[in-house]
Amino acid sequence: MLDDTLLDDPAWLQQADTAGLLRAAATPGAQVRATAGAAVEAGLSRLVSERPRALVLLSRSTAGADAAPLVTALLGPECPVPVVTSPDVPRWVGPLDVVVVHVDDMVDEPALAEGVYRAGRRGARVVVAGPGDGPVAAAAAGGQAILLPTRVPVPPGLGLAAAVALTLAVTDALGLLRVDLDGLADRLDHASERDHLSHESFVNPAKSLALRLGERLPLLWGVDPVAVAVAGHGAGALAGFAGVAADATGYQQAERRPALFRTAVSQGSDGDIFADPDDLSGQQRVRVLLVSVPAGPAASPVPPRPDQREADLVLRRATDRLPAADLLVPGEESQGDPVTGALSLACRLDTAAVYLGLTTGAMGGSAELRPSGV
Repeated sequence: MLDDTLLDDPAWLQQADTAGLLRAAATPGAQVRATAGAAVEAGLSRLVSERPRALVLLSRSTAGADAAPLVTALLGPECPVPVVTSPDVPRWVGPLDVVVVHVDDMVDEPALAEGVYRAGRRGARVVVAGPGDGPVAAAAAGGQAILLPTRVPVPPGLGLAAAVALTLAVTDALGLLRVDLDGLADRLDHASERDHLSHESFVNPAKSLALRLGERLPLLWGVDPVAVAVAGHGAGALAGFAGVAADATGYQQAERRPALFRTAVSQGSDGDIFADPDDLSGQQRVRVLLVSVPAGPAASPVPPRPDQREADLVLRRATDRLPAADLLVPGEESQGDPVTGALSLACRLDTAAVYLGLTTGAMGGSAELRPSGV
């Protein structure tokens, strides 16, 4: 059970967070900045300057599995290069292809190392980010491969920013999606500062979100392709750090789940204030969160997505049918940039999941740890 008083007790949060998860969740800006610096030092733009036959994004690592669909959605259907997401290096990869690999401690390194080595031998341009030693690093040595050593290590599940920055560095070099990674890092720093444990819940977006999700079944329904990818990442964060099972899908797909959708319509966000609580005994209450990552104005660093009109129509229909649902959108730090908006929102969900896990005891936090005298 969520004890909301603990969310506004920084001393308790610090003591309960023995694994340093809140500190790690506050590093997306540092992850992006470090990845961008490593890419420049390694000469990434020279290796991948020519457009490939295919861009292969490996989804084998914890962060890579979420980064691949997110960047694919940001690239959109108009991307002139086929984007392939795969847990393993495809055997057809050759000299005309670019392979992006993110490595973390959860990766089965021997199998991945074999794939990286094979791609390199066949002349593919391979970009690997991960530990500076180990089987994968050795496999990437030589040939047309670049290794970007991990500079900001974080626990599995909190490395999305580094994995996304790695892929964005490649897409920027290929001219597929122009992104100012240094500016992105600064905006993520601002977002993380707003979520800091020293800020009380009524001004802290991550704590406010944790309160909204406490003791509810979250339904994370995206109204556009980028938002669906963010929702999927958020569901994984809630499961991993708060032990909460969440539904994550697109709103249009959610409408095709009649039983769950009827529950969402009947309960909405807060339900009928005049309803008898006994009528819901034995039934877990849901919390509907409509996730939206709108494309920015013409001045945005990223051109508006061509599917934005459809997303606006979907959002309008969703709010009409679920008027009490929460709308989860990027904060002011996004400045209308969907790349910043998507990544800041995903990382905010990470932080909210950690807050929820600590205050419910899912991550080991307990009211017994409260400092004496408080």
